Amino acid sequence: MPRCKKEKIKPQNLFYLFFSTHGRSIKRIIQLSYIFIIAIMILPTIYSISVSKIHSNQYDHIITNVSDANRINKIVKSDISDELWDIVAGKKEFKNGKQYKILQNIKDGISKMMGSTSDEKNRQLLEVASRAESTLESYVNLLGVQISNDAPVAETEKTLDEIRSVAALMSDILQDFIVAEIESAAETNASINVSSITLTFIQLIIIVLVIGIAIYGLISVSENIRKPIYDMKVLSSRIADGDLSARIKLPNVEELNPLAENLNTMAGKINILINENIQEQKNLQKAEMKALQAQITPHFLYNTFDTIIWLAESEQIEDVVKITRAFSDFLRISLSKGHEWITVEQELEHVRNYLTIQKIRYADILNYSITADTGISNFQMLKLVLQPLVENAIYHGIKNKRGRGHIKLTARFSEETSNNAKELFIKFSVEDDGIGFTPEKLRQVTEELCKNTDTETLNSVYGLYNVNKRLILYYNNQTDGLHIQSTYEKGTCVSFTVPCILQQEKNNV
Repeated sequence: MPRCKKEKIKPQNLFYLFFSTHGRSIKRIIQLSYIFIIAIMILPTIYSISVSKIHSNQYDHIITNVSDANRINKIVKSDISDELWDIVAGKKEFKNGKQYKILQNIKDGISKMMGSTSDEKNRQLLEVASRAESTLESYVNLLGVQISNDAPVAETEKTLDEIRSVAALMSDILQDFIVAEIESAAETNASINVSSITLTFIQLIIIVLVIGIAIYGLISVSENIRKPIYDMKVLSSRIADGDLSARIKLPNVEELNPLAENLNTMAGKINILINENIQEQKNLQKAEMKALQAQITPHFLYNTFDTIIWLAESEQIEDVVKITRAFSDFLRISLSKGHEWITVEQELEHVRNYLTIQKIRYADILNYSITADTGISNFQMLKLVLQPLVENAIYHGIKNKRGRGHIKLTARFSEETSNNAKELFIKFSVEDDGIGFTPEKLRQVTEELCKNTDTETLNSVYGLYNVNKRLILYYNNQTDGLHIQSTYEKGTCVSFTVPCILQQEKNNV
C-alpha cells in the first residue's frame, strides 16, 4: 500500500495562509494583522523600560557609594586623628572620647557600600579597607591601654603616629574605590550607548516588517480596500522617516476603521516615548556633572581648613573671623537648600567669599575686583558657574607667573537680536593677567570643551568642561557655552552669555 507523502509548509506559504483573503473575511485578516503589529511594537517598549530601569539602579548605587566613600574618607583623614590627638594632649579623657563612635560610623559605612557594590574588584577594595579599619581599632585599643597604664608620652605619640599611618592608608584605599566606582559609571554609560544602538536596530526590523505587511496586504486584498491599505502604508513610511505628526483619515470601511485609529495612536505614543528617552538621557548627564562637581569640592575644603588652623596658631584672630565668615557664606550659597538656580547677587557673593578666602591664602600675589551693572542682581541664573572659572584663573594663570596678579569679574547687560526681536542677556567675564595659554594649549583646551567625552580623558580643563557642559544642559539653546580668549604671558579672559531670567521663568529653561 503506497505511503501518503506529508507535504511541508514553506514559510512563504504560511505567510500566504495567514494573510490570504481566500475563505476568510476581511475583518478577520485585519484583526490578525493588527494583533501581529501590536505584538512586535511592544518589544522595543519592554526592552527600553527594562534597560532604563537597570541602568538607573546602577547609577543610583554608584552615586550613593561615591558620596558615602567621600564622607567616610573625611572621617578617616581628620575626625579620628583629631579626636585621639585631643585625648593624647590631655584635653579629654579616653573614656569620654568619641573614638569608638567614629570607628563604628566608618565600619557601618564600609558595610553599607559592600552591600550595594556588585563589582568584585570594588568589593575587594572595601574588604581591604575593612581590614584596615580593624587594624585601626586595635591601635585605638592599644592607645587606651597605654593611657590607662600612664605610659610615657613618647610611647602614646608613637601609637598615635601608627594610627595616622593606618588612617592615611585607609584614605588611599577609599580614593581608589571612588575612582573604581567612577570607572563603573563610565562602563554603565557605554552599556547605555550599546542599548540605544540595539533598540534602534529592533525598531528598524519592526519598520521593515510593518512595511512588508502593508505591501503584501495591498497585493492580497480586494480592490475596494486597496486604497485604504495604500494610505496606511504611506503613513507607516512617514513614521519610519521620523514624521511622528503624520495621521491617516478613517477609510470608512468597517473592517479597517479600528486599525486606522490604532495606527494614529501608535504614532503619538512613539513620539512620547522618544521625548521621554531624550529627557532621561539629559537627566543622566546632569547626574554625571553633579558627581564630577562633588569630586572637586573636598580639595578646596581641606585647604581652607588648613589655612584657618594656620591663622589660629599664628593668633591672627581678625583674619580667622574674616575667613570663617566667608567660608560659612560660601558653603551656604553652595548648598542653597538643593536648588540649582540662585540670583545673580548670590552667585557674585559666592565668588566674593571664595576670593576673600584665597586672598588671605595668597595675599602676596592676588588682587581682585567684582563689578556688575545696576539692576542685574535679582535675575536668576544657574549656580556655581563663576567660582570654577575664578579658581581656574588662580591656579592656571596667577600662580604660574611671577609677581602679583589681578582677577577682574564683570557682569554686564547685553542686548542681542533673536528672531527679528531684541532680547536682554547677561554677559559674565572672568579676566586675569596671569601666564595665559600658548596658541597650542588654547587650541587643545577649546577642542576638549567641544567634546562630548568621558571626563577622565581630559587633561587639565575639568572645571571649564564642567561649567561649559552645565550651561549647555540647563540653558538648552539659549547659550553657546564658554568663550576663551588668551595671550601667552599676558592673560586670559573666559566669558559666557545667558538670558535674563525671572523667578517664574526659570523652570521653563
